[in-house]
Amino acid sequence: MHPALRSHRPLIMGRRGAVASNHPVATKAGLDVLGAGGNAMDAAIAVSLALGVVEPHMSGIGGDGFFHLHLANGAPVCINATGAAPAAATPERYRAAGGIPVQGPLSAQTPGLLAGLALLHARHASLPWARLVAPAIEAARDGFASTHTYRHFAEENRARLKPDAASRARFLGPDGAAPPLGGLVVQPELAETLAAIAAEGAAGFYQGALARRLAAGIAAAGGLVAEADLAGCMAEEQAPISVPYRGFTLRQTPPNSTGFTFLQMLRILENFDLAGLDRDSAALIHLMVEAKKRAFLDRESHGADPRGADIPLDRLLSAEHAAAQAALIDPKRAASLPVRAMGEGDTTYFCVVDAAGNVVSAIQSLNSAFGSGVTAGDTGVLLNNRMAYWHLNPGHANLLRPGMRVRHTMNAPIVLKDGRPWAVFGTPGADNQVQVNMQVLVAMAEFGLDPQQALEAPRWTSSQPGQAANYPHGGDAVLTLEEGLAEAAPALTALGHQVRIVPPLEGPCSVEAIRLLENGVRMAASDPRRDGWAAAW
Repeated sequence: MHPALRSHRPLIMGRRGAVASNHPVATKAGLDVLGAGGNAMDAAIAVSLALGVVEPHMSGIGGDGFFHLHLANGAPVCINATGAAPAAATPERYRAAGGIPVQGPLSAQTPGLLAGLALLHARHASLPWARLVAPAIEAARDGFASTHTYRHFAEENRARLKPDAASRARFLGPDGAAPPLGGLVVQPELAETLAAIAAEGAAGFYQGALARRLAAGIAAAGGLVAEADLAGCMAEEQAPISVPYRGFTLRQTPPNSTGFTFLQMLRILENFDLAGLDRDSAALIHLMVEAKKRAFLDRESHGADPRGADIPLDRLLSAEHAAAQAALIDPKRAASLPVRAMGEGDTTYFCVVDAAGNVVSAIQSLNSAFGSGVTAGDTGVLLNNRMAYWHLNPGHANLLRPGMRVRHTMNAPIVLKDGRPWAVFGTPGADNQVQVNMQVLVAMAEFGLDPQQALEAPRWTSSQPGQAANYPHGGDAVLTLEEGLAEAAPALTALGHQVRIVPPLEGPCSVEAIRLLENGVRMAASDPRRDGWAAAW
């Protein structure tokens, strides 16, 4: 154990398999699948669908995701499970309406998660589809217990849920407030929809009777996602992107994910001796914040759907570009770098490793808590509010284009050493994701922390004007520190940072991680900032 840092949750270790997710019900679903002979991809499907039921404020089949795999045979694969803007969602329509709403029916775009899970199953899974949907059906039919975390998000988003009768009935209590601690959240309509998906496959969600009901429910609410948009939704298998870092290989999900921003930050930091600095020092925090600021400028200029944009990844991820960016960092002064336009997004991350060495790094989201707040008719499907990520500025890389995928903050890293998986981790948190992932990697790779220590360590997040993920893409210039970093605050203020301190474990994000040792041991860790649970055997 690192002598300067104690973790309060145990580090879970095993050799046959490991799962870490943001809810115990979902983690158990994945572990049960591994125990029944399924591989990591089977377990990931079960975890994904279960999370969509027991964390309805974070993700679900009305949303999107990315699945990043390192297969036991060494093959790297990414599955892009993000949907596109509906055909009717034109910039002119939203400009005429005064902008893109962050909730309500017009904030929803075509959900891609289920298409990605179907592709993952068809190409890489081993157990029957219905077996993997079963835990989600059970959780929706029988209900899950309202936790402190669930109650926080439900109470905070009552105004989002109340206008929609179905959402209000399922996610709030009879009095319109958050359900009591331990109260059951039951979703019978979603259970029926999942049962149909289990019996007929995911294709029915996009074409057929279920798709027609889904589109009719969206239309009745005033949304834009039509039958044709659902029918045209296709997941895509892609190659990951990667960079070297001090003897490691860092792999990430490619655009329209902003995983490239995580890689760029680490490439910039490679130009500095981080290990020679104190782990929680102002000097280290300053360097990481300044690297983040530089990378976010490039994110704003180039983050987009590569099907409709020329993204110069070779240049952005080159050692030469990183060195040039590093040379612009003043170790004695914070830079003011507003982007052209920090949001706390609501997403969920999980990871799975099986006995054979298959690794899955996965992230999925509705965007904001409870997404649009709109449930599609009688389907029980809570819709995303991902339209809010688009820009309306002419010439912006992420300008709204019907039929294209929006830029996502979601990213799902995998770290390799000597060609073998070394660690897998990730987090929800919108613009905070890549910067918190960077801190976790630095803690483990530079300072030797185990994953549980790295997840519980006090963290910071940096915001820039114009950076926020949701429309109208505002933001401030604040550096938020958890209380454990308060000693660095005076020095950071002297460097020119606008510092805000929050209580311990009150910073954003909820990281899940698995570290793979050479002897076959898997170390599984879970962030105490939400309802996460890590398990291994």
